[in-house]
Amino acid sequence: MPTISMFYGIIIRMYFFDNQQHSLPHIHVHYQEHNAIIEIPSGTIIGGKLPKPKQKLVDAWIEIHRDELVADWELAINGEPIFKIDPLK
Repeated sequence: MPTISMFYGIIIRMYFFDNQQHSLPHIHVHYQEHNAIIEIPSGTIIGGKLPKPKQKLVDAWIEIHRDELVADWELAINGEPIFKIDPLK
């Protein structure tokens, strides 16, 4: 479960071969005891929950890095190494 970015206590991960469980491109977001699965194209939470202020930060990060996230997703589902993505500053 590679970590692709970390900022403000938020950890963003993308799992290899995860398209069997969730067919949509997505990321796994962890913040303290909270976890969420977020669809990349729309930014919709498809599982779990985050505190609203942290969700807004993740939404902004996804908007900025959507193309990089999609590229990483393609690599991940093909079992290839993925790239780190810059944190939100």
